[in-house]
Amino acid sequence: MEKSPKEQLVDTLKLPKDMLLGASILTMTGNHELWVENYKGIIEYTRESITLQAKTGQISICGCGLVIDYYTNEDMKIIGTIQCIRYL
Repeated sequence: MEKSPKEQLVDTLKLPKDMLLGASILTMTGNHELWVENYKGIIEYTRESITLQAKTGQISICGCGLVIDYYTNEDMKIIGTIQCIRYL
């Protein structure tokens, strides 16, 4: 996959991609906690599936008993049994 000129510049200068490209950051603790940073919105929210809109696509989280425990315009915490994370 070929990188855009902006991505090449960020790589060359070793700048943080999340800040300059708006890349989402996902941090998991085991399979029961997920922190998501830099998302744009919630597309779908059920106990089995949460789909988020990111700047460059969508992020789908699948599992059991999923709950958005905390959220702001910039980050959120999802708890439950997380079985799968997909980038769409």
